[in-house]
Amino acid sequence: MAPADDAPPRPSHRDLARRLDGLNIYLVGMMGAGKSAVGRPLAEALGYRFIDADTALGEVAGRPIAEIFASDGEDGFRTLETAVLNGIASWHSLVVATGGGAVIRPENWGHMRQGLVVWLDAPADELVRRLAADPTPRPLLDAPDPAARLEALLHERRPLYAQADLTVAQQGGTPAAVALQVLEALPSVLRDPTPPPADPVRLQDADGQARRSLN
Repeated sequence: MAPADDAPPRPSHRDLARRLDGLNIYLVGMMGAGKSAVGRPLAEALGYRFIDADTALGEVAGRPIAEIFASDGEDGFRTLETAVLNGIASWHSLVVATGGGAVIRPENWGHMRQGLVVWLDAPADELVRRLAADPTPRPLLDAPDPAARLEALLHERRPLYAQADLTVAQQGGTPAAVALQVLEALPSVLRDPTPPPADPVRLQDADGQARRSLN
């Protein structure tokens, strides 16, 4: 579950990386939104490490996600997912590609809110096109009409994704182009640190007398 031990790449967005100060970036969005594909160039640009939460979950469980769904159901999978996100939250300087359903559990938001949450929003037809070209098993799309099932999931989850700190609307660009969109938008949700007061803080009691402490 831990990120790779090799040295992170040299950042090309140094000022932004400095302002982030090690905050993890969590990419959320539907399956097919390109979270892993976008996460890698995003991490490289920031000098961060990249981790795919679903891949980490499979490594922790010692079996594929499809097998976890088949044996433990979605509830069992979600419990493992929460445990993995809890472990990831103890690290820093990561770009994390989360599973499409990570947003449905409030406790997962508690872990992700320790960093910045970015929603990679993509139109439903683009998601369908990408998933049709991807052979990865998708247990939640194992239905007679996968496209209709995807639409239903997107409708259900869209209000949850919208709670992200930042939304990046995709228009069919390459992963590198979408990563650049994220990099350009991140400063809008970052606050510069508040400088300390120039003069020392003076405490006074009810009578206007100077005090050394609040006690």
